Amino acid sequence: MSYQVLARKWRPRTFHELVGQEHVSRALVNALDQGRLHHAYLFTGTRGVGKTTLARILAKCLNCRQGVTSVPCGECETCREIDEGRFVDLIEVDAASRTKVEDTRELLDNVQYAPTQGRYKVYLIDEVHMLSTHSFNALLKTLEEPPPHVKFLLATTDPQKLPVTVLSRCLQFTLKNMPPERVVGHLTHILEAESVAFDEQALWLLGKAAEGSMRDALSLTDQAIAFGQGEVRHVDVAAMLGTLDHRHLLALAEALAEIDAARVLQEVASLAEQGPDFGAILDDLAGVFHRLTIAQMVPDALDNGHGDRDTLLPLAARFTAEDVQLYYQIALQGRGDMESAPDPRTALEMTLLRMLAFRPQGVPKPPQTPLPIRGSAENEAPAAAPSSAPAPNPPASTVAPSSGEPSRPETQAPAASDSSLAADDSGEETPHELPETAAPEVETPTVAEETPPLVADVPDDAADAALEDEAQRQADAAGVADVDDAPPWALDDAPAPVASEAPAAVPEPPAMDAAADVDEPDPEPDPEPEPEPEPEPETPAPVVATHESGAFDHARWLAVFESLALGGLTRNLAAHCIVEHDDGETLALRLDPSQGAMLADVHIERLTKALADQGVERRLNVTVEALPENLDTPRSQSERQARERHAQAVEALRRDPHIQMLEHDFGAHLLERSVTPTDGAASDA
Repeated sequence: MSYQVLARKWRPRTFHELVGQEHVSRALVNALDQGRLHHAYLFTGTRGVGKTTLARILAKCLNCRQGVTSVPCGECETCREIDEGRFVDLIEVDAASRTKVEDTRELLDNVQYAPTQGRYKVYLIDEVHMLSTHSFNALLKTLEEPPPHVKFLLATTDPQKLPVTVLSRCLQFTLKNMPPERVVGHLTHILEAESVAFDEQALWLLGKAAEGSMRDALSLTDQAIAFGQGEVRHVDVAAMLGTLDHRHLLALAEALAEIDAARVLQEVASLAEQGPDFGAILDDLAGVFHRLTIAQMVPDALDNGHGDRDTLLPLAARFTAEDVQLYYQIALQGRGDMESAPDPRTALEMTLLRMLAFRPQGVPKPPQTPLPIRGSAENEAPAAAPSSAPAPNPPASTVAPSSGEPSRPETQAPAASDSSLAADDSGEETPHELPETAAPEVETPTVAEETPPLVADVPDDAADAALEDEAQRQADAAGVADVDDAPPWALDDAPAPVASEAPAAVPEPPAMDAAADVDEPDPEPDPEPEPEPEPEPETPAPVVATHESGAFDHARWLAVFESLALGGLTRNLAAHCIVEHDDGETLALRLDPSQGAMLADVHIERLTKALADQGVERRLNVTVEALPENLDTPRSQSERQARERHAQAVEALRRDPHIQMLEHDFGAHLLERSVTPTDGAASDA
């Protein structure tokens, strides 16, 4: 006996054997069981999904010797003849080869005659969209009102080409494409029945290559059995189809997860040795990113399409959700750019390197820069040194300002002993020039060198004492007993206010007093220098630091959260955490299960670094578990505080007499949802 291909040998004989078209078989079975039969049916769908098979099963159900039934016996003479394709009352017409109107008229001339053997005369017209316009017009009247013993079964892969007049006369059923999962399941059943050894990964390759057609999948399986000498193995099927080994794609994804650009290029070089389609590689890589996203969001929904489910689940944990989304988008964009690239391999390499170059890095903590100090850039370092006494004058040759540097008004200069005159090494005194007569060749010290340090660099007590002593000295020189009674011009040489005070605290003297200060030296002796205080650290202390005897508890976690400078998904995850316990080395956090799918190692690393920057150096252990109702997360605390501020703002507006007047006189109504509280709104109200 000659060999029969799998597609013909395993063609479904009943509706119950049909695979993947339950929506069609259910409607036909119910119509047969209830006797509600239409005279014309139209089956549409892509190649190999079961259009002709459905028509033959329906013809068998209509003409079975057991009667009209949804379950034909398959043993009577009529059922066997239909299965073998030799039933005289089943007229199969290939419309692609009989497109002329004469062929259609010849076909319709026999419609009026009764069936020879069966109960119904069934006309099966395949690829009906190939008929000409005149053929459709000739068919319309008979298709609308055929004799009671005639049934029309039409099949087409392109229903858009059918006239609307034909579509309106038929019951249309659209058959679905076969998903790879359904194809693999059916192939597994067939190969087990045929006693053919196979690999599941090989079946997935066949299911994807079939592109929705079960007939194509069976034909490829026949080819794979012959190629593999009676077996269906993954290596053989990949070689037969010319597809890329899926393990290379996973290696490429692992290189991206490790952010290893050198390994990425090595994997591309290894792929190039096989002469693949680089565009197909990018398409398959985008498919990997799609499955990684599913593994992150809904792990249970991840299929075992390439037998790699156990590999993808841990690989998905090594990516952040934003990384996978960005890589997927770059892969799609790179696929479109391949046409204009110098060569496909260059386009692939640039697309992969672009993924690493533009991957999200999170929101870095801004550097803590010191406050700017008034004065020239050359003298910022001396001015920033913490000291309670004025710095001595340097030699004139080392403090000469640049020719383009403007001078400050004399009212802002500090009244140190050398504030008006600068002495050189010879002991001669050189008066300051006025701003409008300053020349580049005149070597004079700048005001910035004598500016007292900022409040942050000088202890408060020492700074206040120095200011009070100097003010009292100026008041004594002006003949005033109390410094509070001194006139403004008597305190011209008093120290200028520090940076944190408003400049308006020192009134500006008349212009002639400033000139007098320049012309005449200060007769008063220098004050005694204050002892130099211990320098303070330049950077401020952390907002929250754990004590040696105390643990980092949940209250501190809520207090320190806003100062962690987190951003993006890391901040969102941390905002849904509570502190369980702290043993001094490991800080245990509990995460809300609603955010558990987004948890990744990169977020734990960022949070660990942010806590260390605030003085909390711990190893983090984050578990996903339901949170207790009596504890606030940073997110819930922020929402609760926002609600409280909103309620206070609404209450303040309701107490406002103007709003009460509008409500009483004009019937106004306060829209509470439109109230936006501002900082201090509740207290100001």
